[in-house]
Amino acid sequence: MVDTQLIDGLGRRIDYLRMSVTDRCDFRCVYCMAEDMTFLPRQQVLTLEEIQRLAALFVAQGVRKIRLTGGEPLVRRGIVDLCAGISSLPGLRELVMTTNGSQLVKLARPLADAGVKRLNISLDSLDRAKFSAITRTGELSQVLDGIEAARDAAFQRIKLNVVVMKGRNADEVPALVDYALARDLDITFIEEMPLGNVGRSRGESFFSSDEVRAVIAQRYQLLDSTENSGGPARYVRVEGHAHSRIGFISPHSHNFCSTCNRVRMTAEGRLLLCLGQENSIDMRALVRRHPTTDEPLLAALRKSLQGKPAHHDFSADGEVQIVRFMNATGG
Repeated sequence: MVDTQLIDGLGRRIDYLRMSVTDRCDFRCVYCMAEDMTFLPRQQVLTLEEIQRLAALFVAQGVRKIRLTGGEPLVRRGIVDLCAGISSLPGLRELVMTTNGSQLVKLARPLADAGVKRLNISLDSLDRAKFSAITRTGELSQVLDGIEAARDAAFQRIKLNVVVMKGRNADEVPALVDYALARDLDITFIEEMPLGNVGRSRGESFFSSDEVRAVIAQRYQLLDSTENSGGPARYVRVEGHAHSRIGFISPHSHNFCSTCNRVRMTAEGRLLLCLGQENSIDMRALVRRHPTTDEPLLAALRKSLQGKPAHHDFSADGEVQIVRFMNATGG
């Protein structure tokens, strides 16, 4: 046990930090960003040393799980060395990562060797044309090869993430489940979040977790489970497939705010207290103003956590609630 813990104003313990290492990505997924994106200037992005320092600060205050995200974290130069540095922090239970899988053929093994315990890999379609339409610039075969490379690298768990959208990939739910179960992988279906103006109404494409589960239940016997991976997903097991879980992340239909244990650090060092609110603290400014002492950072962090919102205000009506894009937030 640690003597210092991060507790918000509602008594929720914060032990999970999601850190975006870049807002850049080699894909342009339709739910994440606009097709023509302007990315942050390099000087506005946290350096690798600043990310390491902030990770160490949070772990010293009781954070036990760190997830590295982006954009696409694997396009950040020096990412493997950063993983090795963070994974070695005393007290950290696990370092995990979310990736689009495009770079895993060459980086899966180095990441595992650097201490990354689990991977979440985005896979929104098994159809090459649909995959290309959703990602705009992605190549399906490259991601599928990356998934196989990750399996060979022997991470503790690999989970596929699917953002389900009516009219785009909702009809592929059974095929995606079949693909995951055949490879003993976990798979999580995510309701699309209204972050950033992506040039269309999200209400038209909303497909709820309950609808996804009903589709899967037509094919498989689902068993309710109390398992959790330290994040917002609710899991079920599948009869006859002991090594896989199916998860649902439901910010609209079954929000997970009452048990929220997370904060997010953007690539430019904004600490977001809630995915669906704009409450934040500028950790980059604090790090650069106080290069040799953490006390001012801790004081500002503890004060800001007292204002962590009770819940987000997402709705499924298609309106954008938050202007920032998902790649800027950290996936």
